[in-house]
Amino acid sequence: MKLPSEYRGGFESNGDSALFSVKWREFFNDPYLVGLIDSALANNFDMRIALKNIEIANRNLRINKSEYLPSVDANIGTVNKQYRSKDFYSSASSKWYDQKGEKAPESLFTYQSQFSSGLSFSWELDVWGRIANEGDILKADWLNTQETRNAVQTKLIADIASGYFNLLKLDAQIEVAKRNLSLNDSTLRMIKLQFDAGEITALALQQTESQRLLAASMIPELEKDIVIQENALRILIGEMPNAIERADSLSNTLVNFDEQNISLGSPLEIIRRRPDIKAAEYDVIAANADMNIQQIMRYPQLSLSGVFGVNSMLPKNWFNIPGALLGGIAGELTTPIFKNKKLKNIYEVAKIDREKEELNFQRTVMEAVSEVSNTITTVDKQKEQLDLSNQRVANSQLAVKNALLLFKSGYATYLEVITAQSNALKSELDLLEIKQKQLNSYVSLYRALGGGWD
Repeated sequence: MKLPSEYRGGFESNGDSALFSVKWREFFNDPYLVGLIDSALANNFDMRIALKNIEIANRNLRINKSEYLPSVDANIGTVNKQYRSKDFYSSASSKWYDQKGEKAPESLFTYQSQFSSGLSFSWELDVWGRIANEGDILKADWLNTQETRNAVQTKLIADIASGYFNLLKLDAQIEVAKRNLSLNDSTLRMIKLQFDAGEITALALQQTESQRLLAASMIPELEKDIVIQENALRILIGEMPNAIERADSLSNTLVNFDEQNISLGSPLEIIRRRPDIKAAEYDVIAANADMNIQQIMRYPQLSLSGVFGVNSMLPKNWFNIPGALLGGIAGELTTPIFKNKKLKNIYEVAKIDREKEELNFQRTVMEAVSEVSNTITTVDKQKEQLDLSNQRVANSQLAVKNALLLFKSGYATYLEVITAQSNALKSELDLLEIKQKQLNSYVSLYRALGGGWD
């Protein structure tokens, strides 16, 4: 699969700009947000689980390294007494009864008596590299857990930043709602005076009151959303629900992103930083090693084993040296001959699994390039939206001012005043939404380009 030389929709940057690779502490300028992220990285449950998975992968790697060594077991003591009766196919242990000078009974005679201790070992010689390939799988799994942790951390940072920006947006929206409520109160007082003077109808008063109630009803709804968002952030940082300290305003200065001072680099340079790409690559490595193992299982296997210790029939002779000594060593070379084509089919399945992981890797790369291109376009176009939205707010505020002046002079109706105020409220709320989306688009680009782990 051939990667493009540049991203579609990329914005212009100067030739001396640095490759986009910043630490999250340098990317976010707000100290409250940085504090929240610090707490989350230490206390978030997903992060703690990811660290535990890394510990497990480390232990599995240690187990694999020890498989190159022989396995030694110690038999501290074994007592084996077996009894049989006359209908059994064999007779009693003659030596047992001869030593005691007794005649073996017909029922429940001592058939076998053993008292033993010793050491035994087994050692598989890794002639074809089975253990080495298993080590490759475990190493890939370990690296995969590292990338999973990086992915969890990047997502966690992005989720906290998005939640924090949403909280600031809600704060700003409440201020807009309260300001518009105050403006509606002023308008309603003027309408009441004109109604008392008989200049307008009750309908004008009722519609103005409805407009005021609409602005007032937004405040408790936003207050509810603020509490819910604060609780959600607390969960992300692993703490019980509580209020969140935060900045006073929603602005672009909350993130350190200047498109004139950065370079996105080529897709190949950036994609290598993404944890999902690396994880998919390690999955290919693991699948390839598994395929090798299944091929090796069709080859001859060589192993050594042995035992050394003491064994006696009577307890008193248990540790009688050299009379109770025993020892043995064996070498075994085995190879499968006919397994109903089971081994071959297992190998073919492993081969297909590797091909699947290769396709998954290619798809992940393609999706990553597309995601970066989408976020670049979003950042660029939302900048244009923000400029237009600022113009719209300025125009709607001027319209409210002119409508009130014309209404007082008798050149505008109450409907024009209400419409102007409604448009102003909506335009200000929309501006805050676009500001939040722009901040979130910076965070999305940071995440799409691989983030930073420090």
